[in-house]
Amino acid sequence: MEIRVLRYFLTVVREESITKAADVLHITQPTLSRQLAQMEEEIGVKLFNRGTRKLLLTNEGFLLRRRAEEIIELVDKTERELTEQDEMVEGTVSIGCGDLGAVHMLPNLFKSFNQRYPSVRFDLYTATADNVKEQMERGLIDIGLLLEPVNMEKFEFIRLNTKEQWVVIMSPDSHLANKKFITPDDLKDVPLILPRRLNVQSELASWFGEYFDKLNVLFTSNLPSNSSVMVYNKLAYAIIIEGSVSLWDKNKITYRTLSPKLTASSVIAWKRQQPFGLAAEKFIKHIKESFSMNDINN
Repeated sequence: MEIRVLRYFLTVVREESITKAADVLHITQPTLSRQLAQMEEEIGVKLFNRGTRKLLLTNEGFLLRRRAEEIIELVDKTERELTEQDEMVEGTVSIGCGDLGAVHMLPNLFKSFNQRYPSVRFDLYTATADNVKEQMERGLIDIGLLLEPVNMEKFEFIRLNTKEQWVVIMSPDSHLANKKFITPDDLKDVPLILPRRLNVQSELASWFGEYFDKLNVLFTSNLPSNSSVMVYNKLAYAIIIEGSVSLWDKNKITYRTLSPKLTASSVIAWKRQQPFGLAAEKFIKHIKESFSMNDINN
């Protein structure tokens, strides 16, 4: 059964007349009638009830119409995708992100996009959400993977389902490593490294409660990798996002979750009404197609 003949069949169904369908298809009526007769003979069923002013479908004809519409829709979609594949889309898509667990969803996006547009490359920029957002506002970064809280007034974004969990990292031989989880009371007398972001510090202040103003904050740091160097040298304990430590050597640095748990959401975002290059436009479209449209906030 050829795709061309399925298109003929659907045209006849739509026009309810072989004569009218032949005119639409720019072929002769005998040719179209012969194609339909050959298709009926090939599949071994009768598709039309003839003898009336209009061609009416049999039950088998109704079934074929439904399946033919599905097949043609799939063929047309595939042809569009292949046409896009043939477009010579080149350029660089810049993406800013923090050290987050949500970063682990990026490789699948990159891989599937690269299959369609192999000439596009990515520029990954690691920084805090505040810094990435500033760069996005200036048009220097196309897309950001941001840890909340962050003001998204100027951005279109998708809030990711994965929750980022705050933890304390420490030396494996620390006395706190013997605990299953860490409470505010456990940290009140130890040197600490806090995140540099002020709005994140506000979240931590609520978690610490009355202890916060009495903490021994030795460092603030914008990146967990820098904090880990200080922790490895036993200068302090650091409060960071759990997703940051997934590939670290657990024999050198370990971590414990906070109790009560403290979590945050992350978003993937791009500036609203921002003119993007073709590669970035294609990647943003790819993001939207990869996530539920209901998750997109405007």
